[in-house]
Amino acid sequence: MAEKSIVTGQYVRIRQTPASIGERMLAQLIDWVIQVAYFALWIYLDLGLSTLPTIFLIILPVLFYCPICETLSGGQTLGKKIVKLRVIMADGTLPSPAAYLLRWLLMIVDGPMLGCIGVLVMILNRSNQRFGDMAAGTLVVKLQSYSKIQVSLDEYDYLTEGYRPSYPQASDLSLEQVDTITRTLETDQPERITLLSQKVQQLLGVSRHESNDEFFLRRIVRDYQYYAMEEV
Repeated sequence: MAEKSIVTGQYVRIRQTPASIGERMLAQLIDWVIQVAYFALWIYLDLGLSTLPTIFLIILPVLFYCPICETLSGGQTLGKKIVKLRVIMADGTLPSPAAYLLRWLLMIVDGPMLGCIGVLVMILNRSNQRFGDMAAGTLVVKLQSYSKIQVSLDEYDYLTEGYRPSYPQASDLSLEQVDTITRTLETDQPERITLLSQKVQQLLGVSRHESNDEFFLRRIVRDYQYYAMEEV
């Protein structure tokens, strides 16, 4: 299963492993069994549906099982907890109750009622997102991967004692702009690096001190990281 790289607001890179389709289906099956067992228990106890409070006690927990569990337990239903999965936002943060509710509402589209469209959608995208996940901006990831945040200290040269940033203007860049610089440096294409270096100098209104474009861009990234971590 391919990992998904997430860059947080503090420019910490986290690698998540999306849950497989099989794992998600197993968690869903466990949740269905739990819901059916809960409903069957009420029938077994012969409490019936004679009063409005009883109807609420039986129907609402089953109907809103997923958004209630996920909101109260930080992205997990009982099925996901057993299979060791968790729902997170695409940027690695915890979803809001509204995001949980939206992905639950779209189970009408993704689930068995419309031919399990969600399974087909998961097959067609790398992150194994169903339609509800895509609309809510969420991912279902393996809990073991989520718990083990991997940060490469090699990316943080400013941690060296005595590091001094050269370009305070780097703090004005957005996370997306810095990520673009990083990805351009990874391409190792001199023409693109030169063009981007010129654009960054114009954008920030600075003159570079470094000997070439690549060194300049790497210094900009490090300075951005420095100021981002200063805010933590």
